[in-house]
Amino acid sequence: MVPAAAALAAAITLTACGSEKGRGQGPGDDAGGSVLPGAPVAGVLWTVREVTVDGKTTAAPVGARVEFTAGDAGDEGGDGEDGEDGEDGVKGRAKGNYGCNHFGADVTIKGDTITVGPAETTEMGCPPAVAGFEEALHAALSGELKAKASEKSLTLVAAGGDRIALTAQPTAPLAGTEWTVTSLLQGDTAASLPPGAEGRAYFAIGEDGTLRGNLGCNGFRAEVKIAASTLTVGPLSSTRKVCAGPAGALEKAVTDALTGRVSYALKHRGLTLTSADGGKGLVAVAD
Repeated sequence: MVPAAAALAAAITLTACGSEKGRGQGPGDDAGGSVLPGAPVAGVLWTVREVTVDGKTTAAPVGARVEFTAGDAGDEGGDGEDGEDGEDGVKGRAKGNYGCNHFGADVTIKGDTITVGPAETTEMGCPPAVAGFEEALHAALSGELKAKASEKSLTLVAAGGDRIALTAQPTAPLAGTEWTVTSLLQGDTAASLPPGAEGRAYFAIGEDGTLRGNLGCNGFRAEVKIAASTLTVGPLSSTRKVCAGPAGALEKAVTDALTGRVSYALKHRGLTLTSADGGKGLVAVAD
């Protein structure tokens, strides 16, 4: 993580405030439950559970989420050497999905207060029920919000009482997860899969040190050794179907990305694999 990200994470790691309650609070509990010292907010993918605006609570559609990330930390009264936010707070970004449309907004973090600026959004047409939720979330996720966090939940509360209840989405484990390839890497550039090959390539690492899956056309198996940030993949054994067109192109790219020693990076439910020379790789998501 870059220094700016570390500074933001430190600045919005919330300290305890008020009295602590027991764990296991439901979405309707006041302020989203207990507030734990040092509960992280940055670097966590938060799934929206529900939004309450003008006293009306609406459950979130699948896909509604928000993540707070580092931006221009340190500018205009940013964090000091000890990582705490300065007089004007620490600047960052909020980005995510309202339930249909993606959004991004500048944020300023100071203590347990997150101030969200005007949002930029995509403009896709959405089903009426989802569009209604998006309008509610857009209204609630703006201005000055008080943040109360526990290990697994976050509640953002506006001065007028509107609130957003969120749940932390855990990072998928490397082993034991089925990963579906969603894009291919060439150096620093990510490319879409060949048209018609979406969803064809997938793999999983077993607890026994085997790598199994489908390259896009043929099923395969290999031995794999896991280190702190690398995978060492042994020779691939696969079925022998003749593969042409998009499936064949995908198979070659995935085979190249799963050859020899590769670096891996996990973030939330995403996995990036990069070859030792940085020239080739892939991005996959947890199913």
